[in-house]
Amino acid sequence: MPGYKVKHESMMLGDSAFTIRSLIDNQQYADADGAAAAAGISASSWSLFGLVWPSARILAAEMQTHDIAGKRILEVGCGLALASLVVHRRKGDITATDRHPLAQSFLDKNLFLNDMPALPYQVGNWERDNPALGRFDLIIASDVLYERDQPRDLAAFIAAHSRAKVEVVIVDPDRGNRSAFCQQMAAQGFKGDVRQAGPARGNVDLFKAHVVTCTRRCD
Repeated sequence: MPGYKVKHESMMLGDSAFTIRSLIDNQQYADADGAAAAAGISASSWSLFGLVWPSARILAAEMQTHDIAGKRILEVGCGLALASLVVHRRKGDITATDRHPLAQSFLDKNLFLNDMPALPYQVGNWERDNPALGRFDLIIASDVLYERDQPRDLAAFIAAHSRAKVEVVIVDPDRGNRSAFCQQMAAQGFKGDVRQAGPARGNVDLFKAHVVTCTRRCD
């Protein structure tokens, strides 16, 4: 494909086997029309959406057994949307969001590779209003706290798109901003819990992270 190279690999996400199309490495970059730059994505971070991250595998494993029945679910900053693929295969009502201009095309290709029907996708940028997105019962994300201002922006985004009763599940690979995020969520009226995640599968067996679970009920 012009501008960047991809690879295909088989992997286990939770207890299910998937074929995943991803960027071949983190040196890929292509933004000829400036769409990524307009979305605030720098050249150094352009490739991050298209890589298989250990924390994304952990979130996918979490979603293999999580209670999703009757819930409208949102994956924030989905990247390759591994957790969304797991929820979608389980017949869950999942919407994937990301600000990267290629996230949807990679998602569509991975759905095709795994013989799965279309999955709802919307552009989601935490720093801007997203009025068409709506509200959700369960909001999930992985590795979304890698910059200092993201705890504030993410907490506000989550609060804006939460239903009266909501659960939030974030997998964080200890990048140093988790405490600030928990504080921001508490300011939004959420109660939180943090636990150690299990190791991811594949060639990242030693990788561990923390799972942040927040809940809020507005009567």
